[in-house]
Amino acid sequence: MRTTVVSGSADDTRGTGRRLGMAAAAGDVLLLDGPLGAGKTVLVQGLAEGLGSKAEVISPTFVLVRQYRGRLELVHADLYRLDDRVEIEALGLLELSADGVLALEWADRAPWLEVPQAARLSIAAGAGEFGRELCLDGGPSRLHAALAGIVVPSS
Repeated sequence: MRTTVVSGSADDTRGTGRRLGMAAAAGDVLLLDGPLGAGKTVLVQGLAEGLGSKAEVISPTFVLVRQYRGRLELVHADLYRLDDRVEIEALGLLELSADGVLALEWADRAPWLEVPQAARLSIAAGAGEFGRELCLDGGPSRLHAALAGIVVPSS
């Protein structure tokens, strides 16, 4: 299943994340792909809001993993600075997030990571300076349904 959303601003991208957070359930995994500055962390800020977290969400690039409490715990990880399988596996991301939600930035750096029912969310440049196209592939149908009101049909 694929759902595509067009975002015209950081607020739109955050709102998309918020919808996903409101629909998220324990064990959900979002594998986030996109170039530097695409809006992955902005999307996770919304995800945290949708999960009921009041914390300020910032990029985990230098600390690798941040956790936020809400309705479900959010584990926000960033693999940008890692390229070694042993280092990535040592983080224990699936174990950390087993009862919560995992949002994994730069997930393409761990192609061996086997996550049943994971959703891959790719963010690409869209129209205008702040426009983005967000494509949600796979994962639970409830996540796709959460985006129904803002869907742009995919080809």
